[in-house]
Amino acid sequence: MLLVVAAVVVCVSAGIVWWSRPRVTAAPAGGGISAAAAPSASPAPLVVNVTGRVGRPGLVRLPPGARVADAIEAAGGALPGTDLSGINLARKVTDGEMIAVGITPPPAAPGAAAGPVGGGGLVNLNTATTTELQTLPGIGEVLAQRIVEFRDRHGGFRAVSDLRQVDGIGDAKFQQLKDRVTV
Repeated sequence: MLLVVAAVVVCVSAGIVWWSRPRVTAAPAGGGISAAAAPSASPAPLVVNVTGRVGRPGLVRLPPGARVADAIEAAGGALPGTDLSGINLARKVTDGEMIAVGITPPPAAPGAAAGPVGGGGLVNLNTATTTELQTLPGIGEVLAQRIVEFRDRHGGFRAVSDLRQVDGIGDAKFQQLKDRVTV
């Protein structure tokens, strides 16, 4: 009888050792880091100020790559009867910008040089149409289109000096324009 009990103990012990042995398993895809353990790599949201004729004017948070149309929608949409034809709804927004919907943009900040341009104000490089840009000295249809294309490709102008990066605007032309434009 003692021999049978010893045989059962040996078999149970062997089973425990067998089931607790280390096993080789394939590494998970993605370099061994699970999605739950990986740090968040998503970029910070954009914060945009939407003013004017929208349902809820104010700050809105948008994912990177969002368009002006997304910003207006996040602010409650344009109010009925609002003319959106002067707004490029497909332009990508940049963090910290202001989008004025259905209103005349506010005047330039105090201290900004204002030159007489098509009515007495500065031309905003980030909102002006090609027609408005052509009111500037030395800017024709082709150069106005290049400015708009540069703005669309780069998500807008961050400073007036960025105008120098537009093909066809050298130092002399920039000197003519710098006091007549704003961002």
